[in-house]
Amino acid sequence: MVGQVDLPELGVVEGFYGKPWSWEEREETIRFLAPHGYRFYIYAPKADPHLRRQWQEDHPPEIARRIRALAAACKSAGVRFGAGISPFEAYNDFNAAAQGALARKLSFLDDAGVDDLAILFDDMRGDIPDLARVQVEMVHWALERTRATRVIVCPSYYSNDPILDRVFGARPQRYLEDLGANLDPKIEIFWTGEEVISRQFSDGHLRRVAEQLRRKPFLWDNYPVNDGHRMSQYLHLRGFTGRPATLAESTSGHAINPALQPTLFRIPALTLADSYRLGADYCYGEAFRKAAVTVLGNELGARVREDLLTLQDIGLDRLADREKILRERYSNVDHAGAREIIAWLDGGYRITDEIVQTQ
Repeated sequence: MVGQVDLPELGVVEGFYGKPWSWEEREETIRFLAPHGYRFYIYAPKADPHLRRQWQEDHPPEIARRIRALAAACKSAGVRFGAGISPFEAYNDFNAAAQGALARKLSFLDDAGVDDLAILFDDMRGDIPDLARVQVEMVHWALERTRATRVIVCPSYYSNDPILDRVFGARPQRYLEDLGANLDPKIEIFWTGEEVISRQFSDGHLRRVAEQLRRKPFLWDNYPVNDGHRMSQYLHLRGFTGRPATLAESTSGHAINPALQPTLFRIPALTLADSYRLGADYCYGEAFRKAAVTVLGNELGARVREDLLTLQDIGLDRLADREKILRERYSNVDHAGAREIIAWLDGGYRITDEIVQTQ
């Protein structure tokens, strides 16, 4: 194909709110996506309190065992294993107790086999003096103590979107510039684009951000995630758009935050790889069709294609008589993808404001 380009480093960052995937679903997703160019998986579900609000506490033994097994599954598939820790507002007082807790967490992740350590400062108050300086000091402290071969930071203000300032306080002046100027150049920085949920990415925007950060941004792409109160009303299935293949030259990596439905998520995930591979020859509708068949098989894939407008555009609360039709079409289909559609109809993936505020 004339428009083909090399793939950038693609991966998954499991960073959504709500019902987490099962350990088996995680491993199945890793094995499924690895042959299609997905080279890393970062475990950072909002539902794991021991990586977030209870980050200073050790993981229970069974969860710790599962994390080690997940790391081993990644290694077996030739995929980098990562974990994301959100040291909730430790930058307000990074004292001896906080340092000791973080050292224990880093040691646990090292023993589990972490390749990528993500330090996540998102979803926390950010309107504090010297925010960038304090966060840089914490990250460098962790960098000296981790065996991870890559460290990625999510800033408190990871987008130009003004909603972050409304929710978490006004961002300090020159926050990104100060962060980029003082962080070790080998540390990567996540960026979600011009919006928290960006409709598209442009090379011009990313070049400007690279100047601010003094390095190419590492994309945290919030499609096809559907974990908000409003977004959980929809199944995000369509092929990726607004991600030109030239992004491979203006970014250091591309991580996608997946949908709540692990099987159905694989459909758009395949289309992103196609978008990069095919370049100017990419057709998102055709990529969706092919991916749906690959993930669901011929018959179910065609059925989901027929119902795409209903599943992705109407919303659970406005289905009306269409809900009965969908149940008739999918309730007796023996496939994980069909079961996810029925669970969605049952309200099994609904996200409330309380879930977002407490996870």
